[in-house]
Amino acid sequence: MSVSGELISRIIQIILIDLVLSADNAVVIGMAAHPLPPRQRRLAIVFGGGAAVLLRVVLTGVAAWLLGLPALKAIGGLLLLWIAYRLLEHDDASKDVKAASTLRAAITTILIADVVMSLDNVLGVAAASGGDIALLVFGLLVSMGIVMFGGGLFANLIDRLWWLAYVGAAVIAWTGSEMLQEDAIVVGLGSLPLFLEIAVNVVVTVAVVGLAHVVHRRPQVLRRSEQ
Repeated sequence: MSVSGELISRIIQIILIDLVLSADNAVVIGMAAHPLPPRQRRLAIVFGGGAAVLLRVVLTGVAAWLLGLPALKAIGGLLLLWIAYRLLEHDDASKDVKAASTLRAAITTILIADVVMSLDNVLGVAAASGGDIALLVFGLLVSMGIVMFGGGLFANLIDRLWWLAYVGAAVIAWTGSEMLQEDAIVVGLGSLPLFLEIAVNVVVTVAVVGLAHVVHRRPQVLRRSEQ
C-alpha cells in the first residue's frame, strides 16, 4: 500500500477504534494498579501491559473464532462483573508486607480483563488494517500505548479524586453487563429493546458497585470515623 488517502484513512480509523475500544482497558489497569506503592504501580502497568501486548498478538489470530464460541461472552461478562466488585476492595494490611503478592494480583487482574475486553478491539483493528501486517502491528502498539498511558493516568487521578474508583468500577461493570447481553446464547433466548438493555445495564452496574461499597468500602469508612 502506497502513502495515499487510503493509507491515511486506515491509520485514522485504527487510531479512532483504539481510542474508543481501549478506554475501558485503561480503566481496569488504573484500578488494578492504584492500590500499589508508586514503584510497584509502575511495574504492574509495564509488565501487565507488556504481557497484554503478547496476548493481543495471539488473540489477533483467533479472535473471530473465539467470539463465535457459545457462552464465551457471557463468561467474560461475569468475569468483568467480578473484577469490578473486587477492584473496589482495599487491603488494610501493610502494603510493604504484601507488595509482592499484591503486585502479582494486579498483573493477573490486568491480563484477565485485557483478554476479556480486547476481542472486539482486536477484531476492529484487524478489519481496519485490511490485511496489512504493518498497519495491524501499528494498531496493536497504539492500543497498548493508550492502555498503558491511560491506565497510569487514571491510577494517579484516583489518588486525588477517590470517587473515580467508583466511576471505574461502574465502567467495568457496565461493560460486563453488555457482554452478557451480547452473548449468542442470551440473544437466542430473545433480544430486549434498546431502552430495556440500557435499564438492565444500569441495574446490574448499580447492584455490583453498591454491593462492593457495602462489603469493601463502608466498613473502612466507619472504622476511620471511629478513630
